[in-house]
Amino acid sequence: MKSHHPATTVARLGTAQTLAWASTYYLPAILAVPMARDMGISVAMVFAAFSCALVVSALLGPYAGRSIDRWGGRPVLMATSGVFAFGLAALAMAQGPWSLFAAWVLLGIGMGSGLYEAAFAALVHLHGKNARNSITGITLIAGFASTVGWPLSMWMESQWGWRGACWAWAALHLVVGLPLNAWTPRMAEAEAATMGTAAPVADVAPAHARRATVLLAFVFAATWFTSTAMAAHLPRLLQEGGATLATAVAVGALVGPAQVAGRLLEFGLLRHVHPLLSARLAALMHPLGAGLLAVAGAPMAAVFALFHGAGNGILTIAKGTLPLVLFGPAGYGHRQGLLMVPARIAQAASPWLFGLCLDRLGVGALWVSAGLGLAAFLALLVVAAPANGGTR
Repeated sequence: MKSHHPATTVARLGTAQTLAWASTYYLPAILAVPMARDMGISVAMVFAAFSCALVVSALLGPYAGRSIDRWGGRPVLMATSGVFAFGLAALAMAQGPWSLFAAWVLLGIGMGSGLYEAAFAALVHLHGKNARNSITGITLIAGFASTVGWPLSMWMESQWGWRGACWAWAALHLVVGLPLNAWTPRMAEAEAATMGTAAPVADVAPAHARRATVLLAFVFAATWFTSTAMAAHLPRLLQEGGATLATAVAVGALVGPAQVAGRLLEFGLLRHVHPLLSARLAALMHPLGAGLLAVAGAPMAAVFALFHGAGNGILTIAKGTLPLVLFGPAGYGHRQGLLMVPARIAQAASPWLFGLCLDRLGVGALWVSAGLGLAAFLALLVVAAPANGGTR
């Protein structure tokens, strides 16, 4: 096969991931209100359809991962470009609740087989245990999905309405996303055969592997719950803590750059330490920030946002690298899909559940998210590194 530089593959997949995230996960924040107004339904119903898509993506993830393990990322990611385009076209034509939910089910199929987990699995299929830096590179690029997607969705909605915006995103998947995913290199036949016959778990006894799987599934669910809760409720949470609306919005804007900074830290300094150590440090950052905010109030709001954002940025990478370093590259895609099922379900329920906590506890809801972060940290302490030290 042709020689492909890893950096080129990362740039292409990272750009395709930016498009995928911007046109799905970050879409309702801008288009939910005009969608609801035009269809005569509540905004809550639009977000309920979005939550349905997250549940669909959770259920589909293991099957998509297994397909990537078998055939590589190229055909699966190319197919998801078409699914994304079809789902966005269906969304553009939705007229009421039934067609709205149907469109988001289609988008959920694309999300379950075309977001980070699929891209990570594609890289592991290509590079095996050496995929850590490539995984980090993709998250660095796609970390700007909201930065690109929100203004672009807003501009398209102002020019063509929300339906026109959906049609435009659908077209971008066909003219940009599909070619980028099609350029994903194929793995040599011999390498693929070697991957397929490798031991399913590297240097980990079956009992320890099962325990590590359960612990990682909990860690990912707890951290994704908190990440999604903060994305949905951070301005309100900060206001409950005494910040003004203007301050809350300004502080909330720090989360995105902090996530990128955390990923740069992982790509630079933390790439030389075991991924378990960087994940443990990252899991502590939200609870530390929450503690400072609880003690000092609004003056520590910016510090809290920076701590939360940086920790979340590193944990996004850990979701790709920890299964690789703990279990090895064989069967990575299927295992990654299984590990993320609880996380996707927690993500779907998070805005509603954390909203209830805010209603009842006010800023005290932070103790819920901080407790989950501490529990994730403790779970990561229990997870043992492989005997050979794992992948660096």
